[in-house]
Amino acid sequence: MLTPFHLAVPVRDLAEARRFYGELLGCDEGRSSDTWVDFDLFGHQFVCHLDPALGEAPQAGHRNPVDGHGVPVPHFGVVLEMPAWEALVDRLTAAGVRFEIEPYIRFRDEPGEQATMFFRDPSGNALEFKAFRDIQGQLFAR
Repeated sequence: MLTPFHLAVPVRDLAEARRFYGELLGCDEGRSSDTWVDFDLFGHQFVCHLDPALGEAPQAGHRNPVDGHGVPVPHFGVVLEMPAWEALVDRLTAAGVRFEIEPYIRFRDEPGEQATMFFRDPSGNALEFKAFRDIQGQLFAR
């Protein structure tokens, strides 16, 4: 069994982060203060820390080529079961989220074939959510 990870990221506005992670992504809120808020990000402890220095314009950051796309670096996300990934695609699309990399199947017919998508939160943090038909067999396939 995998144990949960802990990740803390900077955000420019906690109310905006609550709308994005809590309402849009459906993450339950845990503890909070005036400068940070915990979320249950699909079973993982995810913390948004207020950093007002981020300003209004999220930075694009560096990109690395992967499977013909410019993958934003750094990024984070969660590996989901395929039905949960598909439901998230539908929810994000209905909400008008702008994808950095549109949902698609990466490495088709190769080891590690996966569904993936990239988008940014309102503070500019890049997220990747992916899914495998067989997580155990494909997650670290070579």
